[in-house]
Amino acid sequence: MKAPTRKALGMKLHEYKGKDITIRYDAQRCIHAKKCVHGAPAVFNPEARPWVSADSAEARSIAVVIQRCPTGALHYQAANPELAERADPSNTVTTSPEGPLYLRGNIRVVTDAGAELLSDTRMALCRCGASKNKPLCDNSHFAVAFDDPGVSLPGPDAGKEMVTSGKLQVIPTTDGPLHLQGQITIRNASNQVIFEGTEAWLCRCGASASKPFCDGSHERIGFKSQ
Repeated sequence: MKAPTRKALGMKLHEYKGKDITIRYDAQRCIHAKKCVHGAPAVFNPEARPWVSADSAEARSIAVVIQRCPTGALHYQAANPELAERADPSNTVTTSPEGPLYLRGNIRVVTDAGAELLSDTRMALCRCGASKNKPLCDNSHFAVAFDDPGVSLPGPDAGKEMVTSGKLQVIPTTDGPLHLQGQITIRNASNQVIFEGTEAWLCRCGASASKPFCDGSHERIGFKSQ
């Protein structure tokens, strides 16, 4: 897979080069999920400087851990082409309890006018409405005490997860919801499939009574996406 692109969203990119793998870290996208710290503590040590040591584990094991990063803050380039990162075969959205929407698959975030903001295989999108890095999550849900356990019940469209190689397009509409276009499976925080289809409108103002789906509450509360 080619490196993720990010055209209209700021980034704080750092590279840590090892003999067999180069680790790329975007501090702007990190929300400290700690999958890396727990998965490979010899490589990812927040107390060390630098905090990443690309030669402290085998490249293959590092690649596995990085692909667990739910936000896309971590990526890598391995000397062995067999280790190249590939998008998940299914485009999925998972609602986290009191937290963001985690997306995995072949994902492209674009503006209302179609300009690309971000293309990646993993990302975390804000659903509390408070992020200063919209549409990405920046952990503001903690500051505003966002309250939603993410346990919506499966709907009538829920069934077996779809497998697709197509792109999922995400449009953070101006002062409105996230408009998803493309084959998508949505799961709740209990990992139950609650929706499958090719189009969905997801709340990002934090006020919907039918989370993770939009119910028009953004208009009532005067949500602003900028």
